[in-house]
Amino acid sequence: MKEASAAASLEDVRRAASEWLVKRHDSGEWSEQDEAEFNVWLVESAAHATAYWRLEDLWSRADRLSALRRSAPEIAPMRSSLVSRMVALLALIIVVLGGAGVTAFFITPQSGAYRTSLGGHRIVVLKDGSQIELNTNTAIRVAEREGERDVWLDRGEAYFSIKHDEGRPFVVYAGLQRITDLGTKFVVRRDSQKLKVAVVEGHVRLNASDGASHQNVAILRAGEVALATAGNLSVTSQSDNMLNEELGWRRGVLTFHHERLADAVAEFNRYNTQQLAVVDPSVGRLQIGGTFPIANVKEFADSAKEILGLSIIERGNEIIITR
Repeated sequence: MKEASAAASLEDVRRAASEWLVKRHDSGEWSEQDEAEFNVWLVESAAHATAYWRLEDLWSRADRLSALRRSAPEIAPMRSSLVSRMVALLALIIVVLGGAGVTAFFITPQSGAYRTSLGGHRIVVLKDGSQIELNTNTAIRVAEREGERDVWLDRGEAYFSIKHDEGRPFVVYAGLQRITDLGTKFVVRRDSQKLKVAVVEGHVRLNASDGASHQNVAILRAGEVALATAGNLSVTSQSDNMLNEELGWRRGVLTFHHERLADAVAEFNRYNTQQLAVVDPSVGRLQIGGTFPIANVKEFADSAKEILGLSIIERGNEIIITR
């Protein structure tokens, strides 16, 4: 009886997640009340959140596979009702996944969503002792199941220290890219136009998560850094010192070596509500170096003033660096 009850409960969760997804993406109507009710349902249990996230992720992948999306009406020509849209959605997921694992991915013993605000820093410890360290303004979703450990990096930057287990792969999804742990400590930074993966220890496999770019697959080893943009993947090497300095945010500092002032300012602005501004392009091209506390914007501005012979103007919550 318990097994039958669990199966029924799982089916209810799956059905509810499908209904919410279809309503949000395909109904054309979504009110503030719908948003409030959806959020209440989402936080009621980890099973709700994980079921929905998995569907949302698969829907996004299917949306990118335009050929499959165009075939959806043939799979389910009757799309006038909510039920028919659910059938089409589930049929589309079966096509995307090759018919495998459609039920299993709803079995989620542990999951959660974690985020940091601007300037925030947080460490998430998984059941097996693996750790995920979140940098400023970062959001991740975690789903731990029997045989799988998945993380979605929705935005920001995270440092992963993973206990490798061949029987339970650890995979990070970031945009169109998938990073698979092969015994590793690594950092992933996701910006709007690019993805950066740097391996500190061990190695990872990096490839497109939708399977569409088989040529863009790389095995990254300690000291290697991959930069993935639309349709391009490049790999370079960095010294241990350089990697350590790039991870200075874990210690609360930023280090620059002959960095363009505009780029250093942009990096500081990732962490602070008090923002720096460089309005003169010629000033932005000046180079600066040094190690600075992340949270001390004024100290950095004063250093730019002294080192580069510039002026600073404070206006409310902004510091303008100028000549």
